[in-house]
Amino acid sequence: MNKINLICIQCPMGCPLTVTIDEGIVTNVCGNTCKRGEIYARKEVTDPTRIVTSTVRVTGGDTPVVSVKTRTDIPKGKIFDCMRALKDVSVSAPVHIGDVVVSDIAETGVDMIATKNAL
Repeated sequence: MNKINLICIQCPMGCPLTVTIDEGIVTNVCGNTCKRGEIYARKEVTDPTRIVTSTVRVTGGDTPVVSVKTRTDIPKGKIFDCMRALKDVSVSAPVHIGDVVVSDIAETGVDMIATKNAL
């Protein structure tokens, strides 16, 4: 039996969570004050994911870079692959919020989208 301590990030409460794992299976989550905390804890210890944010270069626009993020969360183990894939990316202006900057970033099935306009 293994116990993992986490701080829940699903709401501003920041509940201290204790997750009990037995033979790779979550058997108990305690410390959460809402259901979201339990869902977060189970996912975080079995299949952690993250939203990745960064910037990419813009050519011909009113700003040299534009902020981007993954449309949804990606496996935590793919973060560095995602960042390497963005290293040499450059887009031409105009770029609008929600535009796909890179499709299927790092073979995750998730698009990298613009979060700012660059005109």
